[in-house]
Amino acid sequence: MPKVQYGNRTIDYSFLQKDSLKSHYITVQKGDGVVLKGKVITVEHAQQLILKKAKWILDKLELVKSIGDKDIVTGSRIQYLGRKYYVEVLINANLSNIKIDFTESKFKVNLPIELNNQEALSTAFKDFFKQKAIEKIAPRLRKWSRITGLAFNEVKFMQLEKRWGSCTISNNIIINLDAIKLPFSLIDYLIVHELTHTQIKNHSKEFWAELSKHIPNWKELDEKMYGMKL
Repeated sequence: MPKVQYGNRTIDYSFLQKDSLKSHYITVQKGDGVVLKGKVITVEHAQQLILKKAKWILDKLELVKSIGDKDIVTGSRIQYLGRKYYVEVLINANLSNIKIDFTESKFKVNLPIELNNQEALSTAFKDFFKQKAIEKIAPRLRKWSRITGLAFNEVKFMQLEKRWGSCTISNNIIINLDAIKLPFSLIDYLIVHELTHTQIKNHSKEFWAELSKHIPNWKELDEKMYGMKL
């Protein structure tokens, strides 16, 4: 595996040839590590691209290291709206269901003894995030639809494996439930991206031109989205 030295840190990466890409992209994902994608280039050029994004890569490596491999316990940190928040778990004998409260600085989880297991906690957090996605993302979608003049039929929130969102032929917008973990800047980019697909169903030059009317810095945001873990 190729590697590059950045200060006292060594960054291991792999290269995935993607001739269809116009630019080179770097992703950092659980299990895959650091992957540089794009047309074939020299090793020197590849190292330059990795070094250019070295600080971002190291930050992302620290983030993905903690995602998906830890139990939900007091002291855990869970991603929500672009930040990781402290988790406090309390046993409450008076409850029959798990109750999750977010206090703007931490998650406070009250749960009955009989539901004190990771499967129940994971399900409770999925339900919590679905509710928050509906509460926080759906109104922003309606707002951006008014601002851009791009109309959609309905919105659905689902757990998607390979993408952050999609737009159907009938202009239904589907948003990945995990989008609630993104900062609002990327949530808004995702929303407008899918709204643009109500008019243009592909990623042609016309699509990006239309998108840039509403999100001028779309390239920067698209790169950030591309590197986020799904």
